[in-house]
Amino acid sequence: MKVQYPGVADSIDSDIENVKRLLDYTNLIPEGLYLEHAIKVAKQELARECDYELEAANQKRFRELAVGIEGVYVPLVYDALCSKRVLTTQLVTGISIDKVAQLDQSVRDDVAARLLKLTLTELFEFRFMQTDPNWSNFLYDQQTDTINLIDFGAARDYPKHFVDNYLEMVLACANKDREKIIEMSCKLGFLTGKESNVMLDAHTEAALVVGLPFSNFGGHDFHFNNLTRRVSDLGATMLRHRLTPPPEEVYSLHRKLSGTFLACIKLRAVVHCREMLLEVYKNYKFADKDEEHDAGSLSIASA
Repeated sequence: MKVQYPGVADSIDSDIENVKRLLDYTNLIPEGLYLEHAIKVAKQELARECDYELEAANQKRFRELAVGIEGVYVPLVYDALCSKRVLTTQLVTGISIDKVAQLDQSVRDDVAARLLKLTLTELFEFRFMQTDPNWSNFLYDQQTDTINLIDFGAARDYPKHFVDNYLEMVLACANKDREKIIEMSCKLGFLTGKESNVMLDAHTEAALVVGLPFSNFGGHDFHFNNLTRRVSDLGATMLRHRLTPPPEEVYSLHRKLSGTFLACIKLRAVVHCREMLLEVYKNYKFADKDEEHDAGSLSIASA
């Protein structure tokens, strides 16, 4: 049972505005962060997380979607004991991801693969994602070999056109296709098409780094992955040269994707990421693309 502390929901806007004023006063935030845009998104996300009726609906919806996923379980919601400020669900047990990191390699690999597969399924099949990657939201039950999922306050939908383009973007990153990365980045709104070469190079390099786990067949060893440091180094350049804020959808999406990668890194897991991505691409139904286009793209991706 989760009971919201009185006044939390009502204080969101004022608390965030106070933080914004402090940041404005100290002049610590670079223009390329587009603080106003980020704050607008943060207010919307926090407001949703404080609505427990919405969270209950999200959890019930996710439970229905995930019913066919082996080794993943979403607890029941007890509607009679729920309200806008109270959420009551089935109690589930398990250990968080940081504790799973102490288990055998085979278990770590399997849990990491399930987490990554679930993340891809949420985005590219459900188009509905639980976007809070907190490790304690994924409880691994060793006795039943099940990942119990909790906390759906940050769940959200993604529009079909966005997901179509984002999958093409991910595949371009995996295939190290720089021209396609820039093309899809413009379509998605990461770029305007008027950026300097410095910005284009930094953006493309960051995309290639993120696509690295999907770039080769065979298991990708996350134990030796320095993805976060390399992206952070490029991030400073992008903040100085960015001409537009990121698309609204990616604030939550990239939080979840980075959380999944960090979980794999924490688990020191070896995961067959490229095979997983190509399987998703093979089965994906694009809105305005025929089967011939899909087959042609897949053959290129598999080369």
